[in-house]
Amino acid sequence: MKRTLCLLFALLLLLPDAGANPSDKRRKRNRPQVERQAAALRPEMTEPEPETEITEEVPAPNSCSYDAHLPTDLTPAQTDSLVAVWREQQTLCAFDRFFSDYIDPASAAPSVDTPDSVFIGRLRSLASPVQLPYNPIVKGYIARYVDTRFGTMSRILSMAQYYFPIIEDELIKSDLPVELRALPIIESALSPNAVSPMGAAGLWQFMPTTGKSYGLEVNSLVDERRDPVLSTRAACRYLKDLHAIYGDWTLAIAAYNCGPGNVNKALARSGGGRTFWDIYDYLPYETRGYVPAFIGASYVYAYHREHGIEFSKPPMPLATDTVRIDRLLHLGQISSTIDVPLETLRTLNPQYKLDIIPATNKTYTLVLPQRCVSAFIAHEPEIFSKDSTYLKEYIDPANIDRKRVETTAVIYTVKSGDTLGAIARRYHVNTAQLMKWNRLKNAHKLRIGQKLRIERRL
Repeated sequence: MKRTLCLLFALLLLLPDAGANPSDKRRKRNRPQVERQAAALRPEMTEPEPETEITEEVPAPNSCSYDAHLPTDLTPAQTDSLVAVWREQQTLCAFDRFFSDYIDPASAAPSVDTPDSVFIGRLRSLASPVQLPYNPIVKGYIARYVDTRFGTMSRILSMAQYYFPIIEDELIKSDLPVELRALPIIESALSPNAVSPMGAAGLWQFMPTTGKSYGLEVNSLVDERRDPVLSTRAACRYLKDLHAIYGDWTLAIAAYNCGPGNVNKALARSGGGRTFWDIYDYLPYETRGYVPAFIGASYVYAYHREHGIEFSKPPMPLATDTVRIDRLLHLGQISSTIDVPLETLRTLNPQYKLDIIPATNKTYTLVLPQRCVSAFIAHEPEIFSKDSTYLKEYIDPANIDRKRVETTAVIYTVKSGDTLGAIARRYHVNTAQLMKWNRLKNAHKLRIGQKLRIERRL
């Protein structure tokens, strides 16, 4: 018996590639762009390679797979370049795969006369914990978003290639519906530098007080409301709190726009309403369009192809990585040392308002293009040695602390019907602060035309 087993084992060893997976052979023929890029980066060999049979290499279209047959003799910079190509390919493939795998392609060609039944069917196909009903109000917002004359959705889809993977990761980690990614479309048109007339800023348009209450740093040098990752984490916590209060996503989304107080008043006035549509007539005018706009943005993001909306690559690199900074640093120190434009650094790090990372008491994150990470590490001493050139007035940590607490003031003119409490709520301060700043002795004595100073931190 032992002799028979030994013979069988020896026979198996002699069989060439007997257990090889057929897909492995196909993979060798269909190498993705990453392997071709690696071959181009391989240093020239001093010894001639042995002659091998030349076979035609057929690239796999839209391949998102990673082939392990890569050279191991690359420099750190070449490895960064290789990883950047691979990660950009992965990001673009994942972005396209959502529309090809999860969106029904059997839809009518774009037409202004698309029947309502088509819109209803498409919205129903977007299975989601968030209600996505269709009605004339929603139809109006869909029509607005699909209008290609303005190019708004084309720009948003371009930026979504960079920002949506960040937003979706945080939503998934927080166990929230991924469809909430459409909220920043309405809030900021996916612009981290967007600022509202009332002072809300960033992708998620946090007011300073709300942002700080959810752990975001806001001062003269750093505004984490503009940080795509940190602001999204804060928005996830805020949305989770709102859903815990109302138990309905349409109400939570409405409260995100106008505040829980206004939603509570609308619920009370509606006489038992339980959803956004039940209290629609009792909400502030702007909020009435907020949930319909969310539904319209969700629809157009999913079905932009059916409406002939095209987009290009975003202006920032899709493959990025982070490094921790523990010393005062100006972005100009980096751009003047390694091959990365200052504008690219600003785009990837919009939270640093004066191009300064004030890492005097704690560390901060710096986002770099993947291609530049090894160059940054290799030139780190040279980069930090330029601090006296770029940071003359900021070298002293005391100057940084003063900048953090600097304030500005706005002057408000009292109008008919104003109260001190209402003005305080409007500017997210309290009545005691207004009385102190304006040396008021009685909170109930205001006169029309009176000027009030309202201090706000920069």
